[in-house]
Amino acid sequence: MPQVRHSSNMGLVQGDLMTRFNIILFSVLTFLLACSPTRPQLKGKTELEKLNHFYEWSYNQWLDRSPEDLTYYGIDRKQNQLNDRTEQYRDESLAMLEEHYKILKTFDRDELSKSDKLNYDVFKAHLVKNISDLKWDDNIYVVNQMFGDQTEIADLMMNLHKVKTTKDLENYIARLNQFKSTLGEVVTQSMRSESKGIVPPKFVFPMVISDSRNIITGQPFDKSKKDSPLYDDFKKKINSLKLNKDLKEKYIERAKEALVNSVKPGYEQLIAFLVEQEKRATKDDGVWKFPNGKEFYKARLKRMTTTNLTPEEIHKTGLENVKRIHQEMNEIRKKVGFKGDLQAFFQHMKTNQRFFYPNTQAGKKKYLNKAKNLIATMRSSLDRFFITKPKAPIEVRAVEAYREKSAGLAFYQSPSMDGSRPGAYYVNLVNMKAVPTWEAEALAYHEGIPGHHMQLSIALEMTDQPIFRRTSHYTAYIEGWGLYSEKFPKEYGFYKDPYADFGRLSMELTRACRLVVDTGIHWKKWTREQAIAYLDKNLPSDHGDNVRQINRYIVMPAQATAYMTGMLKILDLRGRAIKALGQKFDIRKFHEVILKSGSIPLDLLENQVDDYIREEQGDISH
Repeated sequence: MPQVRHSSNMGLVQGDLMTRFNIILFSVLTFLLACSPTRPQLKGKTELEKLNHFYEWSYNQWLDRSPEDLTYYGIDRKQNQLNDRTEQYRDESLAMLEEHYKILKTFDRDELSKSDKLNYDVFKAHLVKNISDLKWDDNIYVVNQMFGDQTEIADLMMNLHKVKTTKDLENYIARLNQFKSTLGEVVTQSMRSESKGIVPPKFVFPMVISDSRNIITGQPFDKSKKDSPLYDDFKKKINSLKLNKDLKEKYIERAKEALVNSVKPGYEQLIAFLVEQEKRATKDDGVWKFPNGKEFYKARLKRMTTTNLTPEEIHKTGLENVKRIHQEMNEIRKKVGFKGDLQAFFQHMKTNQRFFYPNTQAGKKKYLNKAKNLIATMRSSLDRFFITKPKAPIEVRAVEAYREKSAGLAFYQSPSMDGSRPGAYYVNLVNMKAVPTWEAEALAYHEGIPGHHMQLSIALEMTDQPIFRRTSHYTAYIEGWGLYSEKFPKEYGFYKDPYADFGRLSMELTRACRLVVDTGIHWKKWTREQAIAYLDKNLPSDHGDNVRQINRYIVMPAQATAYMTGMLKILDLRGRAIKALGQKFDIRKFHEVILKSGSIPLDLLENQVDDYIREEQGDISH
């Protein structure tokens, strides 16, 4: 899972007043929409040249509003700033995007070539997606155990903020000095959401509070012998530079002051608020509890799957695929000679110690080495399946101690655009029972190669494409490819160990179960306990991991439905291509179409594959 906020209840108003208000609002909006937007000064003589400049101008305006995204992509601008999280800034961002959407509509799409139409469509989708996200912003939990500024700004500093010069050190300290105001804005955001009926469920708070306290535990916040995470990180980074002792000590002292005077009070303010808000939280877990919960969930499904599938359709697809995968697992159970039924086989796979490394440093190192070897083996076979391969290297890392208790099982972090930071596959080794060896192969393929690392690195390396095509993020495409990357190697001789093949099916089964429990929680009003029980019954995974998974689906509504939806679409498109092309079908060319399109909505991906089929058939008139 690659690593991303956030309508309101207007209260009870008498019907006639609301009707009059709506008439006035409609009249104002009609007038505003009738006004032609003013184009900026765009470079170029032709409309196409101006359109291409508009993409660059608009996207850079959007990107510049997030210094943290600039850091993520390795763009050396505003590296002494954190994001502005105020409501005013958000509303300004929304107004800007809506204006850019109007400007885009002044260009005539019908006059564009096929490739330029794709750029137009992807950019339009980018604007629509971000406008929708901002309009629903208050419905996204500001802090939760999966994401939120309580860990993300610390992660930014430790894993993304590079230090190669003294200017980078200055920027680091400048950002530390903004933690107090930034975390104050997080509290204000949370209060605003609560005023609109949006409060995280009760189970979230102990984890978020614990993660926050971990950041300010250790030197210079207390008298313990161990340095706090940020202090330790700053020391490591400054020690990587060749500085004289006096200068180094001055920088360390300035960092210490920023930690004590900004980071500490910022976290203390956030923790104090969360301790009080926890008392007001409930155990209702689905977003159906929000004032506009049904509309929000349907909007999230559309956003995450890039389809018009209904909650009921998604739930049904999940049930059908759970049944199918259980049948395939039974075939493996028989193949390995296990005598009990599938539930007994699940219990065997969960409890037999041969399938787990010990919960020690040596055991964790052994798992990381296994993951590295699996990725290296797959990398050596890429020519069989791909035309374009990523240039960026990949590292396998354990999730850091300060966030491992709440972080997900595994995730991927993209490399920087400038090549200075490799891609990274993170695996959470806090509980070795949650990472059985039989899932290691599929997990490495999903997060590493041929999954997210190939997909996202290749996109970033498409220097002939505008920046928005290289950095766009559509969950159904990205996670659909990740799940497809687990599955297709089976067809080409991988997963020689039947237990590893069981692990592949186990992970596919998890994604099918997600369709059931996500819609169950947020649409059918399932309780958290009901959803956990469903996973316990239908998955071979550890109970603690099932709890962690359900906790994730609760705070990230609809996100988990994107995986299976995306993979099924890619498989459907591949089947369509095989049927149409027969002997002319080439898996390398098919994968090139999927990956060189970059991250795009599934309907646009379908158009790309249909064009590829026509071209391979010799019909290039389209």
